[in-house]
Amino acid sequence: MRSKVTKAIFPVAGLGTRFLPATKSVPKEIMTLVDRPLVQYAIDEARAAGIKEFIFITSRGKGALKDYFDYAPQLEAELRRKGKDDLLEILKSTNMDSGEVAYMRQHKPLGLGHAVWCARRLISNEPFAVILPDDVIAAEKPCLAQMVEAFEETQGNIVAAMEVPDAMTKSYGILDIKEDMGSIVSTKGMVEKPAAGTAPSNLAVIGRYILTPTVLQKLNRKQAGAGGEIQLTDAIDAAREDGEEVYGFRFQGQRFDCGSKAGFLQATVAFALARDDLRDELWNYISDVVHSEKAAQ
Repeated sequence: MRSKVTKAIFPVAGLGTRFLPATKSVPKEIMTLVDRPLVQYAIDEARAAGIKEFIFITSRGKGALKDYFDYAPQLEAELRRKGKDDLLEILKSTNMDSGEVAYMRQHKPLGLGHAVWCARRLISNEPFAVILPDDVIAAEKPCLAQMVEAFEETQGNIVAAMEVPDAMTKSYGILDIKEDMGSIVSTKGMVEKPAAGTAPSNLAVIGRYILTPTVLQKLNRKQAGAGGEIQLTDAIDAAREDGEEVYGFRFQGQRFDCGSKAGFLQATVAFALARDDLRDELWNYISDVVHSEKAAQ
């Protein structure tokens, strides 16, 4: 019997120091691209892939994140009274029903692998997804939905992957490729943040995973890896050494690294230009800025 993926882990315990001072009081995950928080893009992607249970790995100071997914009866009543049905529907799309969402506290910043391990009792013996909200992916078919289809075929561990320049491989987990089958590649290993010039390929792992329970078992060892942290890629590679298949998946779409300021700004512009209600005004502004800079030169 083929396993279904119905649970997803969202590691959101980071402090977001690259976005200070904003993140002094606002969790990075609810900073907005246009008018939707980063985490809403991740939730929408998960729902489109058939995820039914959402597990957030949080830390101190994330109360606003929990509030975001709660019902807001006073606001809903006010929108209903004023006949703003379009805004009411948007608001309702952010609500999470009782039992859909769970929150686990990561008390120490011990790495992504440790964050995933914190959810072990809620996963049990079934495959699960991991979504990093910092990685926002614009795609006609959501990235995780593409991966679920691939998992139904392979039933093995799958990591989303994309080509990166050689100079950037030291910033990612990098796949050691066994066989390249196009959108899916089988692997013979994974290297977390290899030193310059030592990467086995330029196919980098980004923030989407579908994993088997074996990976959680490997995380139980709590072995520190690169940077002194418990690395998820190490546990995935250990599962591969035990005989499980690990695949890289070249997704269709554009990934934005919203953990960086430049990536966040690029995503904001790209998502705004994709909207009919914003495109013309924003494009005219960008054109005026470009023309002014050229004239000044």
